[in-house]
Amino acid sequence: MGSNVIIGVVIGLVVLAAVLYLIGYLMKKKNQERLNELDKRKEALFDLPVVEEVDEVKKMHLVGQSQNTFREWNQKWTDVSTKSFAELESQIFEVESQNETFRFMKGKSAIESAERTMTEMEEEVEGIQAGLKELRETEERNSLAVQQALDVFEELKTDLKEKKDNFGPALPEIQKQVKNVEIEFTQFVTLNTSGDPIEAREVLDDAEKHTYEVQAMMQKVPAIYEDLDKTFPSQIDELEKTHKKMIADDFVLPEDNFEERLGHVKKHVERSLEDLEKIELDTVETANKETAELIDDLYTTLEKEFDAKKYVLTNRKTIGEYISHASRNNHQLMVELDHTSQSYALNNNELGRARGFQTEIEELERRNRNMEPQIDKHELPYSEVQVFYKDAFKVLDDIETKQVEIDEDLHELRKGEKEASEKIEKYEFRLRNLKRYVEQQRLPGLPGDYLEFFFVATDRVEELSKSLNKIRINMQDINKLVSLCDEDIELLDQKTYDLVDAAALTEQMMQYANRYRHTHPDIKVAIDNSLELFNKEYRYQDALDEIGTALERVEPGAFKRIEDFYFNNRDLV
Repeated sequence: MGSNVIIGVVIGLVVLAAVLYLIGYLMKKKNQERLNELDKRKEALFDLPVVEEVDEVKKMHLVGQSQNTFREWNQKWTDVSTKSFAELESQIFEVESQNETFRFMKGKSAIESAERTMTEMEEEVEGIQAGLKELRETEERNSLAVQQALDVFEELKTDLKEKKDNFGPALPEIQKQVKNVEIEFTQFVTLNTSGDPIEAREVLDDAEKHTYEVQAMMQKVPAIYEDLDKTFPSQIDELEKTHKKMIADDFVLPEDNFEERLGHVKKHVERSLEDLEKIELDTVETANKETAELIDDLYTTLEKEFDAKKYVLTNRKTIGEYISHASRNNHQLMVELDHTSQSYALNNNELGRARGFQTEIEELERRNRNMEPQIDKHELPYSEVQVFYKDAFKVLDDIETKQVEIDEDLHELRKGEKEASEKIEKYEFRLRNLKRYVEQQRLPGLPGDYLEFFFVATDRVEELSKSLNKIRINMQDINKLVSLCDEDIELLDQKTYDLVDAAALTEQMMQYANRYRHTHPDIKVAIDNSLELFNKEYRYQDALDEIGTALERVEPGAFKRIEDFYFNNRDLV
């Protein structure tokens, strides 16, 4: 029993030793793997082309803030490549030492510390590379901008030399400003090579700014000077020559200050040339717009007279003929009105309007007659005559339109009289036919209201006839009477047929109701009442209502049936 225990303990110790050995082996292997990975990261870090990137930026000869920034990044790289690297190497050596002496836990802690250092170095190098890249790209952009400014400056000097005539009085000041920019570029080079990068950068900024300002100025000046040197003088000369020729050709301008206005334009140009010499371009541009407007106004004045002369010469004969034509038409209209007024009442002041036309025509004729010698003697501006002609044409057109309207109204009077006369015959014919139609019905008598309306319609037709037979008729009254007669005859026509229909239906209803006379007392009473209304009072519609209501009570639907039969067979009744 004791031997077995001893053997078991020995075996347990052996197994424990084996497990511990295995654990130590695995931990050592794990630490070695992490150490190998750390070596790879270290080699990859120092394989990065940071040194080349630093040298590349260094060759750019940075100035000012860029140079300071580069020094900061360069110092960081120096720190990483020396201090941080030395610390990393020391940590790696400690890891190797701990791992070889089976101090696995301390080795694990040491390798974690080395990994943190490695990560910090990688982040530092990544930041250094990004900073160097940004610095390099920024300087490239700056260098490009500087080079562009220098290229623009060289173009400006070339233009100034080859196209100096395009700048007129502005040339000396432009040359002065170009020279100042050249001095700034030279000063920049001097400061940059002498080791004063900050001031050099400031001078360079000024040089670039002034370069583009001069460029903008030199782009504007030629067009401005072109207006002042060629365009405006050419137009002024043309205006002077045209004005002199027009005066020689006996034109009369509506204003006497043309030469004064032209002189004002010349002074405008002179002042603008003085301002151009001082490079006051905004002032000159504003003044040039005003000058152009003044010149346009002068051209408009002359062109207006040229156009007016053409218009006057074209319409001079026509206006006289039109006035004469309007006068003849108005005289004829007055004669026609006088003749018509003997037979018709004129209700729209036709005579007064025609006299007003005559007054207007005579005034136009007077003004035109007075203008004729003034035109021949060249005492009036053609534009003034043109205004009169245009106004006269407008007045004459309006007069002619109204003359035609009055003439048409006169014809309408005769036409209206004829139509009214024809209608009287139709009214009388219709009245006779209605009277004959009623007589043919052999009614016991006619209601008083019907007879009254018949006589009203007859009297209205007689009134219309008398109005038409007057020596001087009033067509407004005639037309009103015609309208009333139309309404009367139409209404009388309806009343007549309503009367006859009521009488005929009453007779048929009573004949039909006789079958109930002995069996229904109320029918006998209704028949007697209807006969009273029919034969003695001639109230045919009331008689129809009386018998119809009673019959409908005895035989519902009978009234409607008899009524439908009557209207569907009225010609047979």
